Amino acid sequence: MTRIATSIALLLLVSSCQNETHAVFSPVPSPSPHAAPTAAILQSADVPATVNPCIGSGPLDVYLSVRANSDPALASQLSGAWDDLLSHGARAGAIAVYAGDPSACNAELGATTTVKSVASVVIQFDDEGQADRAWEAGVFGFVPPAPGQLLPGLTRGADTGLGLSSFTYDRPSVRLACWRHSVYVALVVVSNFDLSTFKAATAVIDPRLN
Repeated sequence: MTRIATSIALLLLVSSCQNETHAVFSPVPSPSPHAAPTAAILQSADVPATVNPCIGSGPLDVYLSVRANSDPALASQLSGAWDDLLSHGARAGAIAVYAGDPSACNAELGATTTVKSVASVVIQFDDEGQADRAWEAGVFGFVPPAPGQLLPGLTRGADTGLGLSSFTYDRPSVRLACWRHSVYVALVVVSNFDLSTFKAATAVIDPRLN
């Protein structure tokens, strides 16, 4: 092959390589991390100014430890409920209780008849299936009604505005909601507040359950 022919062959080879298209690989974005339950529960700015946080609000383990010193019977009851959730796959949990009087801090959720209080619980699971089964079994004693069960103030499913796996109970002295969203189960119990305060509490928590 002459020097010219060789040069032409090299030029054609380079041109061919330059015209080849190559796949461009984009890195797969990492899934967004799930919010910690402590970030999803009600914060001080989310509740009326007339209630104050109870000591121990935060991670469930801390709350149970504080309650064990102030009310061993209540702490034992809540610890048993937490153990049940752990057996269903719970990996983390948090609780926030706000009350108009410190006496309500040692009362069962929803048991205060005169003192204003707002409580929220958020439990995180490894997957949605675990969360849904835990919701069906009940959270801290609050078990969803059977489908079709009709009771005054009780609503289950999509009509709650919180998804299919949800139920709400609405009476003047106590209002509660328990629902499953993504890998979380959330519980809100509002005592001696109006309906708008209750709805505001569920509305602020639900978007945090991502």
